[in-house]
Amino acid sequence: MADSRFVGQIAEQYDADSEDMFDPAAIDPAVDVLKALAWGGRALEFAVGTGRIALPLSQRGVEVHGVNLSADMVAQLRAKPGSEGIAVTIGDFATTVVDGRFSLVYLVYNTIENLTTQDEQVDCFRNAARHLEPGGVFVIEVEVPQLQRLPPGETVRVFTSSPTRLGFDELDIATQAGVSHHHWIAYGRRETFSMPYRYVWPSELDLMARLAGLSLRERWGDWQRAPFTSKSTRHISVWEKPA
Repeated sequence: MADSRFVGQIAEQYDADSEDMFDPAAIDPAVDVLKALAWGGRALEFAVGTGRIALPLSQRGVEVHGVNLSADMVAQLRAKPGSEGIAVTIGDFATTVVDGRFSLVYLVYNTIENLTTQDEQVDCFRNAARHLEPGGVFVIEVEVPQLQRLPPGETVRVFTSSPTRLGFDELDIATQAGVSHHHWIAYGRRETFSMPYRYVWPSELDLMARLAGLSLRERWGDWQRAPFTSKSTRHISVWEKPA
């Protein structure tokens, strides 16, 4: 990741623009699972952001360290009560190394896709494995690419549309490359934000894990541990480092 687009006003408005993801119904099941997987040990969050998951996980008694590329996003975290208990390192989560070993490394909310090349995504798995203690786990939450909804020859898929917000993905099937475009009305002004990404399949992630010396332990369709099926729109996958 050569730069971060989550700076300035984007960082300042991030929590408000992602309001649905801050609903306890979205946060609590994730924190329940992650606390259980930490098994009393330390946790490392790649792309800790404004602390949506790290803060409640820390409040549950788990020692959390975060890595994030954007100092502006971390500033938003630091403005929140309880953030003093979370150590944060500024850097690219695919390559940044922090001190110590962890029983849990996790990366949520499709953020593996922010690494826009396969090599960077493989590096992320290797970095996770580097930080895990034996028997520790790496957890990713990410969408299942919804290409079944893309007619042959089409390159654009709308994922949200309302009087105040439009979001659509621009996709290149040959390279698994996409750009997520967001347009919305805020304070009477039209705002725009575009983010490149690389979508990735569950089977491809499993191969990346094997390259890093990890093996798949569990995969669910949501944080409530629903079965992962052909109809699942996302997955939570857990890969384990050999004991």
